[in-house]
Amino acid sequence: MKNDFVSKGRSVSDLKAHLVLTTKYRRKAFNTEMLERLHTIFEELLIKWDCKLVEFNGEDNHVHLLFQYHPDLELSKLVNNLKSISSRKLRQEFSEHLKAFYSKDVFWNGSYFIASCGGVTVSTLKKYIENQQQPED
Repeated sequence: MKNDFVSKGRSVSDLKAHLVLTTKYRRKAFNTEMLERLHTIFEELLIKWDCKLVEFNGEDNHVHLLFQYHPDLELSKLVNNLKSISSRKLRQEFSEHLKAFYSKDVFWNGSYFIASCGGVTVSTLKKYIENQQQPED
């Protein structure tokens, strides 16, 4: 990943997060067409939130998103928005397929995993900070 800093207001940042969403009951509900559609849905939603989708992929029961965001964003609100809108759209567009997996209007597990990530390791950053020149008295 190259340095593509986000400048907004009075801050410049390069914040990235890794989000993992699982299907309700870890049902193996995804097919290739659904994952491709979900990629588009997430990309469009993240743009609306002034974010950028860096990478997306998934398996039959979960997906991974790597996205860039700005510091004034409330991640929990973003994740809830991503889950609710994508769930609604997938249930509308793939209703016949999803009937085999869910009898109710559900799709995502209630929980999720999110972790911050960056271009350097924590140990590299720690060494950089430790080696800063202290002022001489």
